[in-house]
Amino acid sequence: MKIRSAQPLPGFHLKLTFADGTEGIADLSDLAGKGVFQAWREPGLFEQVAVTEHGAVAWPGELDLCPDALYLKVTGKQPGDLFPAFRLPLAHA
Repeated sequence: MKIRSAQPLPGFHLKLTFADGTEGIADLSDLAGKGVFQAWREPGLFEQVAVTEHGAVAWPGELDLCPDALYLKVTGKQPGDLFPAFRLPLAHA
């Protein structure tokens, strides 16, 4: 699922529009300040979000987030809803 647009909002939230027309707000505050996302604490960095040619969101410093994960976050869907293979029982060897 590709992202068409991303708008930064206060509190480490992104307003996202996906290729299928789905729109919503992703709360990324749980990532802010952790690991590589410590960089978002630098004033103005989170607001520099951009949509890549592959439909992901990215920030300076090679920070990016998977569009599929953000789609699940925005819609509340489960991985099996997007990827039916996740719902298949595992084959036993």
